[in-house]
Amino acid sequence: MAPKFLSEPEPERGVPLAVIPGVWRVVANNPGPMTYHGTNTYLIADDEGMTILDPGPDDPAHVEAVIAAAGGRINRILLSHGHRDHTGAAARLRAATKAPVFGFSPSVNPEIAIDHALADGDTVSGLTALHTPGHAADHLCFATENGSLFTGDHVMTWSTSVVSPPHGDMAAYFASLDRLAARADRYYLPGHGPLLGRTSGFAKTLLAHRKQREEAVGATLKEAPAALAALTAEAYPGLDPKLRGAAERNVLAHLLKLAAEGRARQVDGLWAAA
Repeated sequence: MAPKFLSEPEPERGVPLAVIPGVWRVVANNPGPMTYHGTNTYLIADDEGMTILDPGPDDPAHVEAVIAAAGGRINRILLSHGHRDHTGAAARLRAATKAPVFGFSPSVNPEIAIDHALADGDTVSGLTALHTPGHAADHLCFATENGSLFTGDHVMTWSTSVVSPPHGDMAAYFASLDRLAARADRYYLPGHGPLLGRTSGFAKTLLAHRKQREEAVGATLKEAPAALAALTAEAYPGLDPKLRGAAERNVLAHLLKLAAEGRARQVDGLWAAA
């Protein structure tokens, strides 16, 4: 059951693009195989000014564009998680605007200074934080009062997410996807790629896809012990070489989950069924 992902033309750089009423995104100029066209920095309007969600990579031009798009009225900075493509600009934006930084603590990025720690269920500027570990231990999604969900890298619309140990945990990722599947959000606004307007069943499909891949890994282990690279080649046939490293991290996360469940074990550098 493969998810149906979205695509979009390369967006104009440094320009605020309207997403839904009261929300804009400025796409950072950090395209790549893991980031699509770049990181989405969201500008979310409220009665006091603008909240910035994920300031993006440490790029002065991007920071200037975000400040200009906000008209200088930035009141707070929110972080979905600590990965540098989302947080690299946090210090620069904070210094320029004096806006405090909100995020989960501890962050997976020790360089991030969080002024206000957020936990599951906390609200800030009309947004409710949902702790959704898996892609990263500190990952937060943010739900609006009108049924939109900022999904960071937990659910993306253009590709599946990488779950890379030790900060990435496949069991936690499964549980967080299951949590979103039980919700009734109208829109997903991801950390990379376009808005998804029909969310019904999407998180459930992502979860089913991951479970299928995990069962394939488990079935291969039952045939004979294998190295991580061989298991990755089996699980991802025809894989683009640029994505091999990320795929190996995903397979490793599956293997660690299987081992914790007593279904796999590692012996002399090889993985085998337990």
